[in-house]
Amino acid sequence: MSAGLFVTGTDTAVGKTVIARLIVRSLVASGDRVAVMKPVAAGSIMTAAGARNEDALGLIADSNVDLPYESVNPYCLTAPVSPHLAARDSGLTIELPRIGERFRALAAAADYVIVEGAGGWFAPLNEAEFVADLAAALNLPVLLVVGLRLGCLNHALLSAAAIRQRGLVLAGWIGNQIDPGFARMTDNLLTLERHLGMPPIATVAYAAGGAVAARLPAAATTALAQAASRKRLT
Repeated sequence: MSAGLFVTGTDTAVGKTVIARLIVRSLVASGDRVAVMKPVAAGSIMTAAGARNEDALGLIADSNVDLPYESVNPYCLTAPVSPHLAARDSGLTIELPRIGERFRALAAAADYVIVEGAGGWFAPLNEAEFVADLAAALNLPVLLVVGLRLGCLNHALLSAAAIRQRGLVLAGWIGNQIDPGFARMTDNLLTLERHLGMPPIATVAYAAGGAVAARLPAAATTALAQAASRKRLT
């Protein structure tokens, strides 16, 4: 049996892929077989092998489980817009059962599966379903990436409340400093810790050009492994 995490964020462009890749690299360095999944990606480039998404390719580069691109990213959409609009533009409908089928294949081949969502928790995937429905269908513990900038308190607390209301496990949160000029960051982190009811698993400092550390601290990696293992996948 394998374990997994669903990585969501307080908004788009808060560093979900950066954090997901840090998690993957950290677990791989611990000697685990780590598969990745970016079920829905809006925004792609055309390559000799077909349409490819940069975030999905980055996750694959850090994974140590070799699987076809289409298994990792079953919906690779062209336009960098909301997934339901990008899918409509491509004449597609995003179907959760198809994603679930690909996910189960990944889970059978790995110790951990790290799944990155699209946009925020309520980003629409089709006319009736949201990223929240995808996370519920996969039934994974949820890691919340909080983009540390003005407004993050509201975004984080609303997201956490929605995750818990859905009956899913909020496995933890990671603060990602996306605004180098964010005022009172320490005070904001303490506020988040108090109202979310848990300290951050890690905080990631702002880095110009998007450069980040190769891995998370050992304590954070251990905490993530424990969080992922709260629900074993069959």
